[in-house]
Amino acid sequence: MSRFALVAVLLLLAPMASAQVTDVYNFETTQQEQRFQDLIDELRCPKCQNQNIADSNSPISKDMRAEVYRRMRAGESNDQIVDALVDRFGEFILYRPQVEKRTILLWATPAIAVLGGLLVVIGVIVRSRRQTDETPELTAEEKARVARILAEDDQDNRA
Repeated sequence: MSRFALVAVLLLLAPMASAQVTDVYNFETTQQEQRFQDLIDELRCPKCQNQNIADSNSPISKDMRAEVYRRMRAGESNDQIVDALVDRFGEFILYRPQVEKRTILLWATPAIAVLGGLLVVIGVIVRSRRQTDETPELTAEEKARVARILAEDDQDNRA
């Protein structure tokens, strides 16, 4: 009987052993809490595939959240916090990298793609209009043949 009780207690305690401890940060105002949430939502985890540090459970994301909180408590601005983390982890952590000479192509690619698509569409339209404008007139022989075919069709319908 005591073995059964021991197994039951272990089975009940097993889920608690695997539970994760969530980070708890204390804020003086809801504005500070919202600012913290906005910052961790806009920073990407360097380890995870396209996941922000707010949603990631990786150790590096936990460290980054703690660093954001520590810097906020120290009175740093959002830009100072982001710059410090970029210096430490690289620009990969930014979902919206800064516009610089080396990132201009990254920022210009959507506009280039749309412009290229518009040029292709305009080219297709112009080409199709040119082809319809260049249709030749029927020669006298072709007109006579069409008239004969229509006359024969008319006679077949009357009969």
